[in-house]
Amino acid sequence: MITSLSTDVFHKIVLVLDFLLCSSSFRWTDYEKQMLVNAVSSNEVFFLCGISLLPNITSSLMQERGQNNEQNDPVAAIRDGKDVLLQAFNWESHKHDWWRTLERKVPDIAKSGFTSAWLPPPSHSFAPEGYLPQNLYSLNSSYGSEHQLKALLNKMKTYKVRAMADIVINHRVGTTQGHGGMYNRYDGIPLAWDEHAVTSCTGGKGCKSTGDNFHGVPNIDHTQQFVRKDITNWLRWLRNTIGFQDFRFDFARGYSPKYVKEYIEAAKPIFSVGEYWDSCNYRGSYLEYNQDSHRQRIINWIDGTGQLSAAFDFTTKGILQEAVKGELWRLRDPQGKPPGVMGWWPSRAVTFLDNHDTGSTQAHWPFPSNHIMEGYTYILTHPGIPAVFYDHFYDWGSSIHDQIVKLIDIRRLQGINSRSSIKILEAQPNLYAANIGDKLMMKIGDGSWCPGGTEWTLATSGHRYAVWKK
Repeated sequence: MITSLSTDVFHKIVLVLDFLLCSSSFRWTDYEKQMLVNAVSSNEVFFLCGISLLPNITSSLMQERGQNNEQNDPVAAIRDGKDVLLQAFNWESHKHDWWRTLERKVPDIAKSGFTSAWLPPPSHSFAPEGYLPQNLYSLNSSYGSEHQLKALLNKMKTYKVRAMADIVINHRVGTTQGHGGMYNRYDGIPLAWDEHAVTSCTGGKGCKSTGDNFHGVPNIDHTQQFVRKDITNWLRWLRNTIGFQDFRFDFARGYSPKYVKEYIEAAKPIFSVGEYWDSCNYRGSYLEYNQDSHRQRIINWIDGTGQLSAAFDFTTKGILQEAVKGELWRLRDPQGKPPGVMGWWPSRAVTFLDNHDTGSTQAHWPFPSNHIMEGYTYILTHPGIPAVFYDHFYDWGSSIHDQIVKLIDIRRLQGINSRSSIKILEAQPNLYAANIGDKLMMKIGDGSWCPGGTEWTLATSGHRYAVWKK
């Protein structure tokens, strides 16, 4: 029997759904919550009695999840959980005709199993690396011309590798002196804002910053409606006209995550990730074992985006790069879980070893070079969304390249994804071992270990690491 919902029945169901939506056992995005509420209020809901309604709604939701058009669903890739990312540049890439250099590498990037490649900031910038943007609509940068960028994006589309734009919207270098003698006006270029677009904390006439200040340059005031409208239009242009599919939000601590939510909802990237980077908990130079407050701050930021964005798992990076130095006991928290964001919210945790800031020629916080393959064995076998750094993949020799590709292949063939279960079996100073999804066993460290049972066969191994599969 097909029945419409009475007001009384509807309210009772909403109470049940409210409990489920708030349950810690499953994290629903606002987008998914609205889908579920729509399913309840729709006359197309089929049920025989009140008790059978919820399973039918859940089933309908699951079907709708699978049918959503990925191009218009801002959590499609997060829900799929199968991404492997490549950061496709370093701090010196602007010196090397980069768009054309990358275009030549696209076939190998695709063959290696990467689903998305994070590109450097595409807009004209006061600094050649791209992180002091000025004319957002000019795509003639130190990395190459707009024509060369479009050729690269077309090549990536042909090979089914998504292009991730580095979105630098915390700050913007002005063209003209204004209030206080600072360069906080943008005369003569698109988005010709005046001082009201700049936060009062950084020399403008706007409101106070909604986050941390990026010093030395005007910070954008996202509380201004005209600013958000202009940024939204620019993001839509990057997404729909230029051909970027994913977004990486630079210096995400600088402005409220609610604006990231607004921008994602408007521009609808397939995947988004934020750089919420602050210091881990140290006692002097010693990294403390408990980093719960650090990962909680990252998770709070993700929640602030309406759960639409993932975040780089700086907690895991900080712990892992100390753990591989003979402190592998760090890789199990008191609850027996991984100690980073990965351990609490793996579907939103982008795990990585280094990036253009922590590694490369800047080397602000580098992963120990003699333990790189232990690090990649960890993140490429574990839940979360792993990201590989360009330098490690292309500049450290063919052996490292091929070992990483082998780990990516194993991850794909064994069906490991961002939500795969994990059971940590050993976490000793010189040995870490884990069972992932009951499909993989792995170990790192110089301690001796192998899985019991005849069903496990060695899939790959190297210096201080090994992986087994069923």
